[in-house]
Amino acid sequence: MRHSQKEENRYQISRKMQRVLTLADKVLGNDDVTELSETQIHELNKKNIPNTRRTRALLGTKNRNIEHNTFIIPVEGGALTGYYFVPRSSVTPRISSLRPLIIFYHGGGWVLGNMDVYTYVCNRIASVTNAAVLAVDYRLAPTHTFPTATEDCYAALLWASQGARYWKVDPERIFVMGDSAGGNLAAVVCRMSRDRKGPAIAGQALIYPATDGRMRTASYQQHKDSPTLTMKMMQFFIQSYQSEPKDTLNPSFSPLLSKDHSRLPPALIIGAEYDPLLDDAKLYSESLRSADTPVTFLEIPHGLHGSFIFPKGEGTDEVYSALRQFISGRNLQNIALIKMSELIRQTKREQVHLRRKNKGYIAAGVSDST
Repeated sequence: MRHSQKEENRYQISRKMQRVLTLADKVLGNDDVTELSETQIHELNKKNIPNTRRTRALLGTKNRNIEHNTFIIPVEGGALTGYYFVPRSSVTPRISSLRPLIIFYHGGGWVLGNMDVYTYVCNRIASVTNAAVLAVDYRLAPTHTFPTATEDCYAALLWASQGARYWKVDPERIFVMGDSAGGNLAAVVCRMSRDRKGPAIAGQALIYPATDGRMRTASYQQHKDSPTLTMKMMQFFIQSYQSEPKDTLNPSFSPLLSKDHSRLPPALIIGAEYDPLLDDAKLYSESLRSADTPVTFLEIPHGLHGSFIFPKGEGTDEVYSALRQFISGRNLQNIALIKMSELIRQTKREQVHLRRKNKGYIAAGVSDST
């Protein structure tokens, strides 16, 4: 990650987040990706992240109740690796033996994507949501330019939907999720599935997604030197991903530019206050809403791009809480950025209220029958 103390101060970053950024530099490195060669980028993506105390302090501790397997996903011109995470049978949901399935597309500007790092993230998603998670290691730029990543991600959706019964996941509760470029890909996959009459998607969770490759929004100018994502970096990512400049006008590259935002899956979209992509998230939410696609937009106060990866990042706990609410089926309008501890208390209160309500109905039924 690249950041400076000057920018941290300008953005009023908390001491907690400053410690996270410093630790991230030590564990993940502080290379300027815009100065790296294609070979160096490949090495960075394949870099082994040792399970040390410092790594666990940054990325958290993996839940041992989450099983982890890998699968080979066939795609046109090759194959991908899918990383599958599922809670053990001892924590199977009480209501149904079938879990939701989340297909997760990682961030990294379509260029970066260390799956050692994202195994921590997906383990946590599975643990928090009690869902199965399939992380897709799609092919990356600049070796594989647009539209390779979009086709890879859609192929993974098709493959996963066909394997739903084998995994004992609910084929009617398949969600797509992604952060940053992964949020872009999740949004595009939803549109592709609609237009190609593909599998039904229960919902899309987009975490600070890139939705407009033209980079013209006010937040790009306001946060062009943000500590974790700069305009220079985004220019590098977009230029690396595109096959030609006009690709940025393609809705499969820039989903905000689509002429039809209707009939898309319900969307939870989360943006960060100090993020160049903040307006990408906001404007995409507004476009979905104007087309009557159910959507809720939430903004992380004082949030930075990329903090979702780090359990101790600004707003991370609240983001996971929102994801848990979304996957559990809570009404979009009732989803909020609240602490996980508060969500658990809130859920318990709701369960108590429901039990009391049901007992009242039963008692009334008995009284009527007598």
